[in-house]
Amino acid sequence: MRPAVRGFRCPACGPSLLLGWGADEMHVRCLRCRGTPVHLSLLAAIRAHVPALATRRAYELSTVGPVPRWLRARCRTTTTSEYLDGVEPGGSRDGIRCEDVQALSFAEASFDLCTSTEVFEHVPDDAAGFRELHRVLAPGGWLLFTVPMNDAPATVERARNEGGQVEHLLPPAYHGDRLRGPGAVLVYRDYGADLPARVRAAGFAHAALWSPPRPFLGHARQVLVAQR
Repeated sequence: MRPAVRGFRCPACGPSLLLGWGADEMHVRCLRCRGTPVHLSLLAAIRAHVPALATRRAYELSTVGPVPRWLRARCRTTTTSEYLDGVEPGGSRDGIRCEDVQALSFAEASFDLCTSTEVFEHVPDDAAGFRELHRVLAPGGWLLFTVPMNDAPATVERARNEGGQVEHLLPPAYHGDRLRGPGAVLVYRDYGADLPARVRAAGFAHAALWSPPRPFLGHARQVLVAQR
């Protein structure tokens, strides 16, 4: 595939150029903010659904990249974290706050907006994570996130964790991340069209999938948009 460059209005940084150098969505980037279609889809969803960002207390489940940078520039406060092996929730390592979304250290109603990209497929108990985000959101608060989706009607569990022991239900699959490197993070499930129902089961009043009106060089992600 020959590299493609196209002018567009980036939901993160405004007028910019979109560069694509391969068929995969990770080979498409905004040249100004370095956002991929995953980041850009999430930010477009925030712009479309969450009013009065300057008054919002935001929590993002990552510490670097286009999404936390954009939130820090626009929200009243922005808290970020990573999951760090061997660090208790609320603790830190090298100045990075550690949180486990299954057992957050924050008080109830601490935030008005919670966001993440590509996290929940790696969480052993995603239902506990959804309940925790519901708990730390104030009434009326918003949850927006992306996960890899497929066309199946129901989510397929690939693995489960019982007492600290992983049981594989399907051949193991792994993704990479910034902290652990390529192929190091186990995929616990492949999400299907029942994702909104799984989020509503955690107590959210509304949950639905939303897609950007225009793809980014042919790529766009569905974003789960929920309100407490």
